[in-house]
Amino acid sequence: MPYPIEKKLVVGVSSNALFNLEEEDEIFKTKGVTAYRKHQIENKDKPLEPGVAMPFIKRFLHINKIYSEEQPVEVILLSKNSPETGIRMFNAIKKHELNISRAVFTSGSSPYKYIPAYNVSLFLSTNEDDVINAIKSNFGAGRILKTNIVDDYSDMELRVAFDFDGVIADDQAEKIFKETNDLESFHIHEQDHLAETHNPGPLADFFRKLSFFQKLETKKENEISNYKKILKTSIVTARNAPSHERAIKTLQEWDVTVDEMFLLGGIEKSRILEVVKPHLFFDDQIGHLNQNLENIPLVHIPFGVSNK
Repeated sequence: MPYPIEKKLVVGVSSNALFNLEEEDEIFKTKGVTAYRKHQIENKDKPLEPGVAMPFIKRFLHINKIYSEEQPVEVILLSKNSPETGIRMFNAIKKHELNISRAVFTSGSSPYKYIPAYNVSLFLSTNEDDVINAIKSNFGAGRILKTNIVDDYSDMELRVAFDFDGVIADDQAEKIFKETNDLESFHIHEQDHLAETHNPGPLADFFRKLSFFQKLETKKENEISNYKKILKTSIVTARNAPSHERAIKTLQEWDVTVDEMFLLGGIEKSRILEVVKPHLFFDDQIGHLNQNLENIPLVHIPFGVSNK
């Protein structure tokens, strides 16, 4: 029996993140809302190209094909389109064979306030203001950046990578480093507070729920000899030893697991990301999100001391 939405892992995605609407955005900016509405209605059957979030959304929904009885994940379209212009969005959803049936159409206002009503753990949008407002309301959200994505749908493994501080955990430790600008003081602080777990960050809920599927994956792997996992999670952090210990202890206390953890200690994150090739990488520091990276959707989390 399918899970009720309260028990599902739900992702909300904006129209501009799911589809390439650059032409439509230009019409809106230069000709206004009336011309935009006319264009969308007249072109309701014209196909829309995938947006930067499409590789993630495709694979995220693929989880329901593996767990077909439970249907444990869901995607909600959170759109600023009006209901009549939103018809084109659903026609495009059908064309791309996405199992998305629920949506919010707000006719221009920000849809972030409806996040809790749909039990959304992650809201992906290209609109910075919408994401900042969601974060300020303590909702999990990220601004997905425009990068060049050419996806290979023959590979349906879902790979999601996270920074740790300011993303999975809060920015408490980052504040220490910012205040002292001294790496040794940061390491000493983390060692002194080793017994204390980190407070959850803006994507802690999403990370925890995603980690639940890794336990299901391990169970399937033990039961089915040739089972190939469909989900891989990674933490890519500027931390290195000895500050790694508190981060790992926090994950243990939360009873979550991660497939890979990269302690970089100053090495550029792009060098790891080019190997991991995640379908989303979340970081609170915009300077760590190199938009020249090919085929890696980058998500900025505008949270904490790094964004003040």
